[in-house]
Amino acid sequence: MLFTKEIDYAVRIIRDLSSGGRKTIDDICRNELIPRQFSYKILKKLEKAGMVQIFRGAGGGYSLAKDVRDITLLSVITSINSEPLLNECLGRDYECPLHGKDGKVCGIRNELERIQNHIYAFLREKTLAELV
Repeated sequence: MLFTKEIDYAVRIIRDLSSGGRKTIDDICRNELIPRQFSYKILKKLEKAGMVQIFRGAGGGYSLAKDVRDITLLSVITSINSEPLLNECLGRDYECPLHGKDGKVCGIRNELERIQNHIYAFLREKTLAELV
């Protein structure tokens, strides 16, 4: 699981919006040093996830749709990357060439899955209020 630039920018967008009110894309990008071309795409994903509200037209802008205490780090990550994985072999559709070979199950995959579950549990508990 990688914390991509896109996830970093999403967290920073939420941090900026957590100060309250409605902000323009220019305000957000300037305050958080985020390239404008990424911001629209990220804000759209955050809106789809119910975290951000988009106001169109003159006087439009962006605001949080939820309290930062109700937004978890895992929810931000999954809004940007629908299936964040520690390793590609943990993906639903991944077919490991070693799995089941000689009647054995890959111990590495099992251990990575256990680690990933612990990480998810931690990220599920960590709210953005704790980060911002």
